Amino acid sequence: MENISEYIGLLLLLIIIGGFIFRAKYPKIPSWSIMSFAASLSILSGLIPINSISDVIDWNVILFLIGMFSIVSIAENSGLLDYMAAMLVMRTRSRLSILYLLSLFFGILASIMVNDAVAVVGTSLSVIIAKSLDLSFEPVAILLAFSITIGSTMTPLGNPQNMLIATQTNISAPLIMFLKYLAIPTIINLVITTYFIIKYYKIKNLKRSFFIGVPQEFIKNKKDAYISLGAVILVIVFLLINDFLELYKLPHVTSIGIIPFTISAFIYIFISEPRQILSKVNWGTIVFFITMFIATQGIWNSGILYGLLHILLPHIMKGADNIIRISASSLIISQLISNVPFTNLFIIYMHNLGYTQTNNISWITLAMATTIAGNLTIFGAASNIIILDMLESKYGVTITYKNFMKIGIPVTLINFGIYIAYILIMFYL
Repeated sequence: MENISEYIGLLLLLIIIGGFIFRAKYPKIPSWSIMSFAASLSILSGLIPINSISDVIDWNVILFLIGMFSIVSIAENSGLLDYMAAMLVMRTRSRLSILYLLSLFFGILASIMVNDAVAVVGTSLSVIIAKSLDLSFEPVAILLAFSITIGSTMTPLGNPQNMLIATQTNISAPLIMFLKYLAIPTIINLVITTYFIIKYYKIKNLKRSFFIGVPQEFIKNKKDAYISLGAVILVIVFLLINDFLELYKLPHVTSIGIIPFTISAFIYIFISEPRQILSKVNWGTIVFFITMFIATQGIWNSGILYGLLHILLPHIMKGADNIIRISASSLIISQLISNVPFTNLFIIYMHNLGYTQTNNISWITLAMATTIAGNLTIFGAASNIIILDMLESKYGVTITYKNFMKIGIPVTLINFGIYIAYILIMFYL
């Protein structure tokens, strides 16, 4: 019976890996449909008992995503994000300084608004900004891709895999913990990555006034813009308050997904077009997550991954060896099954090895490594795919796999080096 389970687990793994490879050539196939198919096979094969399906799904993560996507949908629809970018460009008179500021802007925005959502808004802005700077679209689009991946690393709000780690590992004060270990190296990486792109594409400085439109014209609904901005601020404030309450062992919310979900649920009645906003929420990603929990649990229950994971991380470790092994595992396997499902599987594996909520460095390393692995190839992160899809569908231009990887390899290695060095310094202090 064990052999049959392993064969089914192998089939599920091949479906997910093959599906994402196939999707690279046929992007019209949504990623959630691949994961849904794998999830259905997990149930039909008996790897996931029907009565335990609800127990497998982490509803805390789902509520977190629904809340954040709702707030981002309001901000995008109101024109708030476009306005902020226009203000940034209008106030700068140097081409290179704009690129540095854009990197910081997109990176910090991704850390509080989910990187996939920033990718949607940022792609259109990157094309407009490239034209205003008299640049090819490619360096600005690649700067966008790298910036939102790097920026999303430093908070639990930044990307789905960070949300998984923050909610499933029960690390104390997750927002403060992420910022403590990852904020400084993230800012350093954003600056260094921008410098590398400028040198790689041989972009020369140009000092003059740049115009992409009057910032106020980007605001489509002033009331909704204020509401969305207030909602983002409230989410961050309440998460910080909750973290401090936890640190001082006072009553606090243990399921942090409730915070953005409650805030978004509260503001829906006050916005102008609630039905339109709800329809623009990224429900595909929500379905992806629900079915991913089922599919990856089925793969885990089959036992097919025990051997490979045992080679990469044979037992609970500490120090430099621990950080390097977790980073290497994330970099390698994230290219095969994507960083989000890998993170979910690796969390289960690390729990079984004995890692607990007290192993903060290990969980922070996992968050960093699975995110930064997305800079290696254009298919390494969902946000990269979103940017590529929008460039091809809306503007008729593209970035080749080869071009992205040629710059992605050195950037990823530089990013990893800076993050690992900083985490090690913090560990040994």
